[in-house]
Formats: sequence, structure tokens, C-alpha cells
Amino acid sequence: MTGAVTKRRVAILISGRGSNMAALIKAASAADFPAEISLVISNRTDALGLERAKAAGVNTLVIESKPFGKDRAGFEKVLQAALDQHGIELICLGGFMRLFTAEFTKAWYGRMLNIHPSLLPSFPGLDPHGQALRAGVKLSGATVHFVIPETDAGPIVMQGAVPVGDHDTADTLSERILEVEHRIYPEALRLLATGKVRIEGDVCRTAGSAASENFLIAPVVS
Repeated sequence: MTGAVTKRRVAILISGRGSNMAALIKAASAADFPAEISLVISNRTDALGLERAKAAGVNTLVIESKPFGKDRAGFEKVLQAALDQHGIELICLGGFMRLFTAEFTKAWYGRMLNIHPSLLPSFPGLDPHGQALRAGVKLSGATVHFVIPETDAGPIVMQGAVPVGDHDTADTLSERILEVEHRIYPEALRLLATGKVRIEGDVCRTAGSAASENFLIAPVVS
């Protein structure tokens, strides 16, 4: 008889509806998932994801960033205190619309994941779907990566691709890529929580990843 799965304590940081947050919570509800979503933190009181997290039985906390203005370090001091209080080991960003200081990202290096809706390093930053369409690429997708001080530039943990059709709009492309996001983010967290991810220089190496077999190409455009 095998023992209970050791679960790493995870905080998800959100600013909006929490779509990827919901996917992570659902995955973590499985008995054999190696992480538990211990806390959801929003920097906005009106984030729709807060109610979704509460409905799933997850602890929530609001640390409003607006009163801090440009004082990112001040905000992060309060954030870090909350993470410490809840014994958080790993962080997942799920549409968290606030930049971190280099000090905070370095403190959490190798333990903080983000997901971006493009195949990085292509199309970082804002409007990735529009960027992809304007570039005329035939594949786009999503990337889970470690967070570093530079935006959307950390070591890549996992990617999933979708074809770009001639009649795609930013909305239709976004919708299909979101489905891929919901598949690869939990898998990336699983790998990190089980210690199957290592960083060599600026490159991430993984062991036991299902991505290479199952997550490369989503269903084709009709």
C-alpha cells in the first residue's frame, strides 16, 4: 500500500476572472495531485476569481495594490507576509496584472510560474494574439515559464500549440489557446511540485512531461 501524496502548498495570484486559477484548483482536487491550492490572492477587490475560489473552498485574500501606487516593494512586503503566514512554497500567476520588483522575483526564482498566451519568446507583453495575427504565423499557443525580472522571459517549462487559421480573429484564437492553457498549466505545476524540473542556465529541463506527447498541437481549425 502506497503512502499519501506529499502536497506542496501553492498560492495563486489573480487580478481578474481566474480562468487558469479554476483549472489549477480543479486539477489539485485530485487525490494524487502533488500540490494543494492553499490560498488565492487578488490585488483587486472586484476580481471575479475570488468568488470562484471561495465556491471551491479555497482561502482567499485581497491585498489591494492601488493604495501602494508605484511602491511595488511596499506591496510586496505585505504580500510576502501573507505568503509566509500560509506556508506557501510555490506561486502560480493567473492573470496577475502587477509587475514585481527584481528582488521579489529573485527571491522566488524557480518557485514562481506564469502562463502567457503565445509561444514565447515570440509575442511577449500585451496583445499577443493580435501580434500573432499581424505576423501571419501559422502556429500560436501558450507557454508556462518561470518568472524573472524581465517580462515574459523566464525559462520555459511547457508549451502547447494551436494552428492559426486564415479567418481567425484575436477572440477566436484566444478562445482556443485558453483551452490549451487549462491543460498545460496544471501539468507544469505537477512537474514542478514533484521535483521533475531543473534549470540549467537560462533553459528549463523536465522529466516525465506528458507535453511532448499530448499537448503539442490542439485540435485543428475547422
